[in-house]
Amino acid sequence: MFLTTDLLSVARQHAGDPAGWPVAPRFDSVERWYHRIAATPEHEVWLLTWLPGQHTDLHDHGGASGGFTVVSGTLTEETVHRGALKGRPLAPGAGRRFGPRYVHRVSNLGTEPAISVHCYAPELTSMTRYDLTDGTLRVAEVARAGVAW
Repeated sequence: MFLTTDLLSVARQHAGDPAGWPVAPRFDSVERWYHRIAATPEHEVWLLTWLPGQHTDLHDHGGASGGFTVVSGTLTEETVHRGALKGRPLAPGAGRRFGPRYVHRVSNLGTEPAISVHCYAPELTSMTRYDLTDGTLRVAEVARAGVAW
């Protein structure tokens, strides 16, 4: 698929217009909260909230490309580099673009709640979760849309 849309720019457009979000962000003490806030034939946009200590597992996006931006708070994105996790803090306004084979983990390691906006193309139909064992990524689970989220 040849992607002509800058998914990080789309995420930033939605992040910059909270009045246009169809729902208000919510924070859940048990798990990260997320809600799809927009969808077109080309992409979908999700709003996520993160309380301190909440995180994803290492995961990919089932062949989708994407972009995400931090609206408030600070998130840390970790990727595998030379068999180990390497983290990068992302403050409000910071973002990341990624391709269809990208694997990462996102966490709120700070003391304040965080909000982020994520854009994917095509829409998410699956996500593979991974374990990092002895420097090697190993598939732990394949989650399917409509079942896992």
